[in-house]
Amino acid sequence: MTAGGIRRRCRCRDENRKDLGANCPKLAQRSHGVWQLRHELPPDKNGNRRTFRREGYETKKLAKKDLDRVHDLLGLAEDGEDEDQETVAALLDALGPKEPLPDPEEIRVQLRAGTPLNNKTNMSTHLDWWLPTKKDKLRRNTYVLYEGHVRNYLKPKLGTRRRDRLQVDHVTEMFARIEDDNETTRANNADRAALEQQAKAIGNRAQKRKLREQLAQLPPYRRPVGKASQQRILGTLRKSLNDAITAQLITFNPAKHVSISAKRARPLVWTPERVEKWQETGLRPGPVMVWLPEHAGAFLDYVAAEAPEQASMWHVMIYRGTRRGETAGLGWTEVYDKAREVEINTQLVEVEYEVEEGDPKSEASTRRVPIDDEGMRLLREHRVQQRRERLRLGPAWVDSGRVWTRPDGSALRPSWIGDEFERHCKAVGLPPIRLHDLRHVAATLMLQANIDLKVVQETLGHSSWVVTRDTYTSVLPELARTAAEATVAVVPRRKTRGHPAGTPEAPVTPAGTHAIGS
Repeated sequence: MTAGGIRRRCRCRDENRKDLGANCPKLAQRSHGVWQLRHELPPDKNGNRRTFRREGYETKKLAKKDLDRVHDLLGLAEDGEDEDQETVAALLDALGPKEPLPDPEEIRVQLRAGTPLNNKTNMSTHLDWWLPTKKDKLRRNTYVLYEGHVRNYLKPKLGTRRRDRLQVDHVTEMFARIEDDNETTRANNADRAALEQQAKAIGNRAQKRKLREQLAQLPPYRRPVGKASQQRILGTLRKSLNDAITAQLITFNPAKHVSISAKRARPLVWTPERVEKWQETGLRPGPVMVWLPEHAGAFLDYVAAEAPEQASMWHVMIYRGTRRGETAGLGWTEVYDKAREVEINTQLVEVEYEVEEGDPKSEASTRRVPIDDEGMRLLREHRVQQRRERLRLGPAWVDSGRVWTRPDGSALRPSWIGDEFERHCKAVGLPPIRLHDLRHVAATLMLQANIDLKVVQETLGHSSWVVTRDTYTSVLPELARTAAEATVAVVPRRKTRGHPAGTPEAPVTPAGTHAIGS
């Protein structure tokens, strides 16, 4: 083993300003000077001498402890190959004066795995290394999601942090900053909505033009980063750090010790009172809104009159709750006329402006969905019309095999369905909902029709009826009132002053004689 030792040193100088070093007479005093360790390292590849030095220890015991750790680290290298000796020596030589000495056991593991020992990588470099390793292992849309999380959140807010020194507090702070950004976004959105309402109400052209100029200076509408999105961001960070642990680059994943409570937004029904308030302010009562049956009827009536080629598509989406990717991906080979059902076994996904075919969202999403008589009639009419267009276009027809297509027969973009939905809603003047909220509408309509919750679950393609119950069923006011009246009717009461005329008096049952189930 190469030479090394510890000694006490001070910075005292003689009358000529020369450092006294170990010759200072005051070193005999325990409180004078500090302890220093020194250890020779193996020469570098060019034969140059290297020495590990560290000083500033208050006691000999602390200096001895670090010197023993240096011995242990060099001992790992001596038991291995020449390359390992150089690797450990280079690690010690590169350590800063206040950087802690690495754990010998961690270095032993990294030497066996052949991973780099210089672990000063920051999170930005780490994420640049990690992301490409996922490209061929994930669905493309999942990879694009990861890439967006890295670009928009993880690198801007954690990029300068050392990977091996990332702490739970750093991750928590990142999400606190995201919430701060959300507050700014909400304030900007509210300012824009208020100005838009003012511009809409003012008839004076000059004033209206002035308000529009102010609108142009405001940031565009943006969606705040919701709790569900924050959970996905946290999942991306956690996965990247887990992969670093697997590669034995770090030993601790702080993202595993951070949790984000993503309470599902409770669907709200567009009651007349809420519609009136929205018309006054332009603001939605909540992020997830559900139409009343009359809203759905008005939408379908408008489509039947103004866009009949889409009537069958919107009928299926509103009554059966198919997702937009499932709708765009449905092929004629999955439409069973005699059985009056369609089979959902594929979906179209839009990734970076390209449309790709893939499996449904989950195993439960692969399902057969019954279609009502009116829906089957619309599908048959649509098929006849599509065949006419195919004959008319001849060689120009693109045989995609999809049920709903572009005018030339090519597959629809899922985003196009969303754009059409928004356009129709504005044309009818309906209160706004998201395209995905049509699944809430479908669930609520089925609930109002007294359809069993298990049937609703299977129709929507959920893995559990609990998800259907908690997320996709909004109780309509009509149902709530019916439930209230039915609950009151269960309890037998004497005739009271408040009974309407002609209401038969409920039979009086003596106290304590109510029979369960009678």
